[in-house]
Amino acid sequence: MARSRTAEPPTTTRTRPEDEFLGVGASLGYGLQHVLTMYGGIIAPPLIIGGVAGVDPQEMGLLIAACLFVGGIATVLQSWGIKFFGSQLPLVQGTSFASVATMTAIAQGDGGIQAVFGAVIASAALGFLITPFFASIVRFFPPVVTGVVITAIGLTLFPVAGRWAMGGNAQSPDYGSVGNIGLAGLTLLIILLLSKVGSAAISRLSILIGLVLGTIVATVLGKADFSTVLEGDIFAVPQPLAFGPPVFELAAIISMFIVVLVILTETTADIIAVGEIVDTKVDKKRIADGLRADMAASAVAPLFNGFTQSAFAQNVGLVAITGVKSRFVVTAGGFILLTLGLLPVLGRVVAAVPPPVLGGAGVVLFGSVAASGIRTLAKVDYKNGANLIIVATSIGFGMLPIAVPEIYANFPGWFETIFHSGISSAAVMAVLLNLLFNEFRAGNPPRGTGSVFANAPVRAVRYESLEHLQEHLQEGDTVRDGKLVDCDGNEVPVVTAAGEIIDTRICRSGDDASSAH
Repeated sequence: MARSRTAEPPTTTRTRPEDEFLGVGASLGYGLQHVLTMYGGIIAPPLIIGGVAGVDPQEMGLLIAACLFVGGIATVLQSWGIKFFGSQLPLVQGTSFASVATMTAIAQGDGGIQAVFGAVIASAALGFLITPFFASIVRFFPPVVTGVVITAIGLTLFPVAGRWAMGGNAQSPDYGSVGNIGLAGLTLLIILLLSKVGSAAISRLSILIGLVLGTIVATVLGKADFSTVLEGDIFAVPQPLAFGPPVFELAAIISMFIVVLVILTETTADIIAVGEIVDTKVDKKRIADGLRADMAASAVAPLFNGFTQSAFAQNVGLVAITGVKSRFVVTAGGFILLTLGLLPVLGRVVAAVPPPVLGGAGVVLFGSVAASGIRTLAKVDYKNGANLIIVATSIGFGMLPIAVPEIYANFPGWFETIFHSGISSAAVMAVLLNLLFNEFRAGNPPRGTGSVFANAPVRAVRYESLEHLQEHLQEGDTVRDGKLVDCDGNEVPVVTAAGEIIDTRICRSGDDASSAH
């Protein structure tokens, strides 16, 4: 790297923490760690979508290789960056889980996987166009919306894990057998035990190691078939449009565009989060550059048989855990992904992993997505009741097509395509209800008084129970000025059997709740 002239002041780009170069060897080593951390997540979407689309093992290997290849290109673009494209932050890109449920619903339609590719291209192009304005509309995607969507993503994928655990092929005579489900359970147990060991590295790679060990057990039991792994090219550049030209269906595009808005929100959050971890400045321009890289990669991905791209949150966590802030480390990881994408034999190896083994891992993998959404929802203020209504209704609406898949069978095709996906259903409802309750406040009742959710139930202590108050205390209870106060600072009244408040003073000022009687 050329040195700057002494007459020039040091520029911001030369002093940013993320611009530190650790050397080729260290960058490749840390980059491989990033790849291993997200490998299970990047191979799962093509396995799910390809399975629904009915592709054969050779084509499945092609899909997996394509996702690795495109993920590598997207990661290099995002971390290295060029003018107007890339946040130049240590962000790993890969196939977004947010889009899996919707793409699965599209793949089950008449257009098949070609309609999936068409929907991704069109929706990502629309997403690219709105990136300059997204900072202004991101306020319509607060935690109450994004939390619902992320939770719905995880929950809607559980049927996939269940079908995998049963054997994957419903026509197989051993579908749902004790042996298949037992193998899934064993894989799950291995992953849980690996997650508990003292080594942080093993714990982070527990899903990947669990898949390997579960496959070994399946091979010993005769439930794994690797006979087709060596059939086909060992090394190959991804063939553009290998599945045929994309098919553009309006309903599928609308459904995918909803998901693209969620992906933009997630990537924005990841850019901000990694900026805080790295301790570097992240402004609107940098966010816009990152989102443009996200959408450009997503729009191009289907041409190489890939899907929507987004930043991987688990790798953001890895940056925080390791303290390695260099973006060039992630760039090295991107080149590793790109190289793996040129080896379709690896895709065929992954495709040969028995479905029950995938099912055991899927419980943890998909559950962790739902748990991330729940963690986001924990940041939401529920005191006014409106947000509770939004969460309850949106998740319930999103689960309807999962619990009863034929619920929209008699509706127009475009409607069924959009709302057959639990993620799309939950997202639409969450956005609309957030607008109704939190943006258009006209007509809203006073805070804390307008909803049965907000008002029920009110905690109180019966007068007859004061002698045994210790049995009725909850965590966080205390006494202030002789009155019982809960963890939120609300007074707990003393009531009669008829529910009338007679007194709120239960003891002398200064006593604690444990001695109040």
